[in-house]
Amino acid sequence: MQHNRDVSDRSAVEAAFAATLAEFGRVDACFANAGIGGGGRKSFVERSEAEWRQMFAVNLDSVFHLFQFAARHMIERAERGDAFGRLIATSSTASLFGTARNEHYAATKAAINALVRALGVELARYRITANAILPGWIRSEMTAGIMANEKFVGNVMPRIPMRRFGDPEDFGGIAFYLASETSSYLTAQCFVIDGGYSAF
Repeated sequence: MQHNRDVSDRSAVEAAFAATLAEFGRVDACFANAGIGGGGRKSFVERSEAEWRQMFAVNLDSVFHLFQFAARHMIERAERGDAFGRLIATSSTASLFGTARNEHYAATKAAINALVRALGVELARYRITANAILPGWIRSEMTAGIMANEKFVGNVMPRIPMRRFGDPEDFGGIAFYLASETSSYLTAQCFVIDGGYSAF
């Protein structure tokens, strides 16, 4: 089920969540995966306040809105004796490294890491877990431009032990695991999926 809505608009997120509940009756796992990239075109001192706020509205506020609606639903179910919930967010390895000309993007992703750690602790009593997935350099619409740059590829590829960029298919297993009953004792964690980039 997909709703094309503005994730930075709280009322739009609420409507999408309500429509999902109306169709399925419950939400066991909620994956916050929407976001925009920074593009790396402007320096920090050139960054406009409007650009800064838009990045936070789409990449961070949207997660706050979605997780709040989902957590309320999951807590209500838990209080009725039906305790189970999974909150999963897409972060980025940009939250771990110095990302020049992309500080606003990196800041939103670092905030997501902190958010899932806090929620993992706060919501554990309801059997709700919260975790984040931190992709490295992954082929996507967002990265298509930079991955077409030969200089970028020449500099980055030697730092990836697996000698390839990631693909969306590389994330199905971890997403399924984090959304399942199997991960019931795992919460407040950030999983780096980057082909070994951060270890090399």
